[in-house]
Amino acid sequence: MNNYEAVIKRITQKIKEIRLSRGLSVQELAYRCDMERSNLSRLEAGRTNMTIKTLCTICNALEIKVADVIK
Repeated sequence: MNNYEAVIKRITQKIKEIRLSRGLSVQELAYRCDMERSNLSRLEAGRTNMTIKTLCTICNALEIKVADVIK
């Protein structure tokens, strides 16, 4: 695994962890982000890269700072 893949995996795992701790389904978070559920599922699984804009959108929907998922 490349270093960037490990970083992406940590970020997406943290997003999923926070989503679950808030009791949100993938569908609900996707709705809040105005994205397809399948796209969010792929992002959380680390099967696709997200843009900075998407990361900011997800963090905004979770009411967290970007720094909360990248530290």
